[in-house]
Amino acid sequence: MSKLYLVTDSLICQQAGHSVEYVVEQACKAGVNWVQLREKDLSTEDFIALAHKVLAITRMYNAKLIINDRVEVAVTVDADGVHIGQEDMSYTQARQLMGYTKIIGLSVNNLPELTTANALDVDYVGIASIFSTTTKLDTTSELGVEGLRSLCTQTKHSTYAIGGINQTNIQQVIQTGVTGVAVVSAICGTASPYDATRTLIQLIENA
Repeated sequence: MSKLYLVTDSLICQQAGHSVEYVVEQACKAGVNWVQLREKDLSTEDFIALAHKVLAITRMYNAKLIINDRVEVAVTVDADGVHIGQEDMSYTQARQLMGYTKIIGLSVNNLPELTTANALDVDYVGIASIFSTTTKLDTTSELGVEGLRSLCTQTKHSTYAIGGINQTNIQQVIQTGVTGVAVVSAICGTASPYDATRTLIQLIENA
């Protein structure tokens, strides 16, 4: 797994003057090889159409495409995997639909949820939210660096931190022992997604 994981947000991309496809291509060109397509408000038909476009880009750069929440979209476009939250389809159902060759990530917000996830053969857990953020509203608390460090010591799974992570704090986050870092605004909301991605990767490598 790459240590930098891009999670898309079409509104933030638009506010920065970019399409989702442009941001994904620039990030992949700069070295991201995990992309999560997260679209809370698109119809299934529109989500599938966008996912096909993004999948063509990720495959060109040998990157993985993970679909957020919408298992039916992931199955339809043959994405590399799906990421589910605590309120989404159960892991067992998702695994039955996705099969055992696909990636499944699961969001966890606290120790009880992490403990439950430890009994599942998920491919990774996404730990949220590290810092306050407006892009991920379905989290129960702000863990901070020490909260993240504690959870990382109590799971057998790969761990990806998300929530308010940017150039100013990414090195602190990496130093907790987390497998990697997921970002939204730090790439999607920038004037140059390519340059932002390169900077984040360099900060991770030098942490």
